[in-house]
Amino acid sequence: MGQKKIVIIGAGVVGCSTAYYLNKMGQRNITVIEQGPLFETGGSTSHAPGLVFQLGFSKVLTTLASQTVEAFKELSHEGQPSFYSVGSLEVANTQERLDDLKRKAGVAKSWGMETFVLSPEECAQKNPLLNSDNIYGGLYVPSDGIAKPLRAVDQMAHFSKSCGTKFYGHTEVTDIEVVDDQVKSVETSAGRFEADLIICCAGFWGPRIGEMVGVTIPLQPIAHQYVFSNDLQELGAETEEVSMPIIRHQDSAMYYRQVFNGIGIGSYQHRALPVEVSEITKYGEAKEMPSVKPFTPEDFEKPWEDAQELIPALKQAGVKRGINGIFSFTPDGMPLLGESQKVRGFWAAEAIWVTHSAGVGKEMAEWIVNGAPTLDLELCDINRFDTYAQSPAYYKKRSIENYEKVYDIHHPFMQPESSRDMRVSPYYMRQQSLGAYFNEKSGWEQPQWFEANDSLVATYEKNILERKGWAAQYWSPIIEAEHLHTRQYAGLYDVTAVKKRLEISGEGALEFLQHLTTSTIDIPIGQVTSTLMLHELAGIKDEIKVIRTAASTFFVLCTGAVEASWIKKQVPVSSRVVIQDLTNGMCGLSVIGGKASEIMNSLDSQAFVKSEWEIGQAKEGFIGNVPVLAVYDSYGGTERWELFTTSDQGLKLWDVLFEAGRPYQIIAAGDRALESLRIESLSLRNGKDFWSEHNPYEVGLDHLVDLNKPTFIGKQALLDRKANGPNLLLTPLLLDDPSMVVMGYEPVFDEDKVAGFVTSAGYAYNFGKGIVYALLSPETVHKSSQLSIEYFGKRYTATRMTQSAVRAHQ
Repeated sequence: MGQKKIVIIGAGVVGCSTAYYLNKMGQRNITVIEQGPLFETGGSTSHAPGLVFQLGFSKVLTTLASQTVEAFKELSHEGQPSFYSVGSLEVANTQERLDDLKRKAGVAKSWGMETFVLSPEECAQKNPLLNSDNIYGGLYVPSDGIAKPLRAVDQMAHFSKSCGTKFYGHTEVTDIEVVDDQVKSVETSAGRFEADLIICCAGFWGPRIGEMVGVTIPLQPIAHQYVFSNDLQELGAETEEVSMPIIRHQDSAMYYRQVFNGIGIGSYQHRALPVEVSEITKYGEAKEMPSVKPFTPEDFEKPWEDAQELIPALKQAGVKRGINGIFSFTPDGMPLLGESQKVRGFWAAEAIWVTHSAGVGKEMAEWIVNGAPTLDLELCDINRFDTYAQSPAYYKKRSIENYEKVYDIHHPFMQPESSRDMRVSPYYMRQQSLGAYFNEKSGWEQPQWFEANDSLVATYEKNILERKGWAAQYWSPIIEAEHLHTRQYAGLYDVTAVKKRLEISGEGALEFLQHLTTSTIDIPIGQVTSTLMLHELAGIKDEIKVIRTAASTFFVLCTGAVEASWIKKQVPVSSRVVIQDLTNGMCGLSVIGGKASEIMNSLDSQAFVKSEWEIGQAKEGFIGNVPVLAVYDSYGGTERWELFTTSDQGLKLWDVLFEAGRPYQIIAAGDRALESLRIESLSLRNGKDFWSEHNPYEVGLDHLVDLNKPTFIGKQALLDRKANGPNLLLTPLLLDDPSMVVMGYEPVFDEDKVAGFVTSAGYAYNFGKGIVYALLSPETVHKSSQLSIEYFGKRYTATRMTQSAVRAHQ
């Protein structure tokens, strides 16, 4: 990207970090506008207690936190550190929590972070203030510590100013000018600032800025209690602000840090205290600062009892003062980053804690300058929320629920409770009558399994692997029965929620898709092809399916809202290409299994005689009186007919197919069986087995790349990455113990060295063993066939599948 006029709204740690890294990458025409003073602005940065726990089950958040720690370490000035590396302790009050910390220690190895699981006595040695009598143990992370964001901001702003960046304090944004869906300027109390690009880093004021351009920023400000104790006798000799490890006690939803001779105590234990943006005062109008609400002592009564139990020295010290500090929560607990699909040039960097701040600034700068960040930020993309999730009725309730559960033990299949039934397919009433167990997927109520199939468990019980412990939570043996029954007979699957459905048409549609994808799209009408989309750095944006329905009309199936928004952003402003999102008005069903073609042949329609179809073919026709777009291909190593129709015809389609399938023992089957079939057959899934950090040669998708094409997005970068060789290789493994399964993201060891981590994990019934895909170092793939996977602190041996075995299996 060349030089642009960039305006950043907000001079907190996120805004200053973004300006800092943009300057480091050579951008020079930058203006930072702040409604409060510079640089203790009155936002969340100003009151943040600074505890940095880097490690989480999210790889992207862990990486952003690690980047922040490294940045803050480099931003010390004149003996004043911006980060104190004192380490952290997470302590467990229950065996369940200790087991979860062991799982977390495994994920730490996957993400490349050093951790130690400690006994109660070892925890007390790390922090002598702890009462170890009632704890089962803890997790120690040496690289965690305390951030001093205002010191870091001062250094970042100093550098940015030296590069010509202008900072304006006490300057309120009053409006943003948008012309032809492109930002043009920012109107403020100090005048007008022209802008090619605006970055909203306004924190919990972000929704107000978004309203100025018609963009929803779905975050909920919530007040959170933080208390300062009086001095502790045990810390009387301390001269440093912090020298002891910070503590997180998630079983009581609390955290602790030393503050010179006292203790700072944060609590999530209290009721949620949501704050409306309209109720937040401006700087100078509040008693302390806009981000601080009056302390509510009644909410701290039980937390104070728990605090004294964990740190007995607090009994003599007592409470000095407390605040209810405001910060932001989102519907899924992730930040809101990237350029809005709705308004070109309007970028957001919102709902970010100090923990991730500098990392976000770095990645945002790379995204803006290079066209893509180094780190995959799909889970943080502001465009991930469809219109259903932009309603305050949805995102406020879901954000509050995330606050209330922030320190719970989170299972991968644990589902949200609030804001449900937002989207239902036409088959919903049939699924309910069959006893569907629903999860949410892209806002849709998606059946996971059906209680109506409980009788099948007895039929297949000799083959079913009974899961135990962690793997058995949010699981049913019915999933396995549906999987096995589909293989032998057939399953009817609701695939409405599985993909976004786009129609791309108009003059230049073919040329547009040719530029967008890695393989040829100039296919005959009625043909289907799978292809990849790469971003500018040759990372995989998505694997998509393209169906040519007319000379200049294509039906495209992509993973979700982020991928769909990215496709739309690639359309030039002057183009005549039209993209219609058909997702809401269409529904999908798949008939999968050994009897799938027999069922389709039995329909009263000549259109579905198998002999007249080839794999990878699509036709428009009728099933009964229901118009469908039908695709014939394979899934999970067996035949599949995928059928799309309009939502008003969906229920009729379900009934016709179900009735036609009765003689062939068809069942309604859930999403978990569909996923199990995918994993067993070693089929890949975007966002699970690969993401935009990976290129096709690393994950075995190079057969979808045609380097003879004159050009496509990311081609030159792909050639460079191919020449440099892979960083990781996606590799299938079989667990040697036939009674074991794992869940995903566990570390893989080559002897005692971490070689990578698991992506997808399931059970291969045709092998009688657990099966996984793992991203491994190339040297391990080329050298070792015998590996091990760590699961809850224990090692289980695994064998790498040979290429010939993989081909035979697929």
